[in-house]
Amino acid sequence: MSRVGKKPIPLPKGVKINIGEELQVEGPKGKLTVPIPGGISFSQSEGRLDVLRESDKHAALHGLTRALAANAIQGVSGGFTREMDIVGIGYRADVKGKVATFVLGYSHPIEVLLPDGVDLKIDKQTHLVLTGYDKQMLGQVAANIRALRKPDPYKNKGIRYTGEALRKKVGKTGASAK
Repeated sequence: MSRVGKKPIPLPKGVKINIGEELQVEGPKGKLTVPIPGGISFSQSEGRLDVLRESDKHAALHGLTRALAANAIQGVSGGFTREMDIVGIGYRADVKGKVATFVLGYSHPIEVLLPDGVDLKIDKQTHLVLTGYDKQMLGQVAANIRALRKPDPYKNKGIRYTGEALRKKVGKTGASAK
């Protein structure tokens, strides 16, 4: 039995759910839809949402669908945040509206257009705080920003998630003795 799928999803106040071909979740932060695969069904009762499955063939989809629904409900009610740090001399970021500009040691600044539903706040030009209600979109935007200058294991420079452990490597030493 799927342990994740069995857990009921609590429904916070202000979240409306419509169960049809797909699960539609609407809350104060926005609207999301979750696809409902065959063999999986939802039942709503007393401020909670239960995910049910027809047979054990659908065990993997049971847990997946429950996790996607729980993320959608949490996103439209409270939202998600992702924090990142820019490490390196002269590396910095700036945001104007929906356009984030990064100076990362290349010959030109890099501009990133933020999609609707994702907001970026910058503290001290090197600490980024991404917020949004769609967990998948927020993670993809964070990964795209990180890919602009991945953390370098030799110099410890680049864009990394806050709290990400980076294993420092030892570089080459001088001329070898023969």
